[in-house]
Order: sequence, then structure tokens, then C-alpha cells
Amino acid sequence: MTLPLVVLVDDEPSIRETVSFILEMEGFEVASAADGEAGLDLVRRLRPAVVLLDGMMPRRDGFDVCRHIRSDPALAGVTVIMLTALGQQTDRERARAAGAHHFFTKPFDEEELITLLRRLTGLA
Repeated sequence: MTLPLVVLVDDEPSIRETVSFILEMEGFEVASAADGEAGLDLVRRLRPAVVLLDGMMPRRDGFDVCRHIRSDPALAGVTVIMLTALGQQTDRERARAAGAHHFFTKPFDEEELITLLRRLTGLA
């Protein structure tokens, strides 16, 4: 059985390491990128089941990456989850307008994220 692939795009190395470790321990394959441009390239190349996007990143923010993913017919099946320190209602609205399916504010509830990812990828 192939493990569900999650692409994690976050400019903070500690977040990438921690979230990658947690997801891998829960049975997911994880690929990560440190900025929005590299993340978008990774998503286009790997076509993951789910993308976890930080909101504020260099070279292209998560909202812009999300808009590009949503506008690409080849990526129509990819679920986008914003995972960001931006927690205002306007940030949630920006994420929704960009096409994000779900929104988590850092610090986030690990169990809630894992439960959602399992449901989205059929590991539930």
C-alpha cells in the first residue's frame, strides 16, 4: 500500500521538522519546502493528497500558492489546509477566498489535524 503523500510548505525549519515527524509517525509520507515558490513546484511535481501551507512565507505566501493550486485543473483533487500563525477572521476569509479547504491556527491541535488528515486520505 502506498502511503498518502502530504506536502508541507513552511519557512520555519522547526515547524517542518516537527510536523513531518508527527505525520510520518502516523503513517503519512511527507515532502516539504521552505518557501512558497519551492512549495508550489513540489505540489505540481508530486501531486500530493494534501498540502499544508503556512500563510506568511518568502517568495510566495501561502494564500498565493493556494490560489495557484486551485486554479490548476491538474491539481483539482489536492486538498489545501492552511496551517498558519495568522489567526484573525480576515485571515480565515482570505484562505477561504484563495480556495483553502481547512484552516488551522498555530499552535494547532495535533490530534485534530491527524484526524482530519486520516479522514481526507482514507486512513481513518
